[in-house]
Amino acid sequence: MARKKKSSAPAGQRQLRVGEEMRHALAEILREHHLADPDLHGKIITVTEVRVSPDLRNATAFVMPLGGTETDKVVQALNRAAGYFRGELGRTVKMQFTPTIRFRPDETFEEASRIERLLHDPAVARDLKKDGDDEA
Repeated sequence: MARKKKSSAPAGQRQLRVGEEMRHALAEILREHHLADPDLHGKIITVTEVRVSPDLRNATAFVMPLGGTETDKVVQALNRAAGYFRGELGRTVKMQFTPTIRFRPDETFEEASRIERLLHDPAVARDLKKDGDDEA
């Protein structure tokens, strides 16, 4: 039997809805539960997005600790506690199967900062000014 090729189709409505519900549930778990891991104790962690696979069996949660400090350490601690989070999600989110969850650092803020720096670079500003003068 031939395997299906992975498609790069956009996420379906169900995936988006489940991901958003899981994001809210994870944020609530992180806020309400006192986690025993010393790398997580006292940390304020933002869950920015949860992407769910088309079969709803796997999920990737993108997280960012407040201030963006010790991101790798926090992500490693969250991945160590992934089984705990899966169990809590199973009690909170009503699904036939609770997805296996993994945590990744959210790099969108760093990317936005990089683009902002590029746009404020004097060479880029000079080029943008030249383009603006041609249109006037």
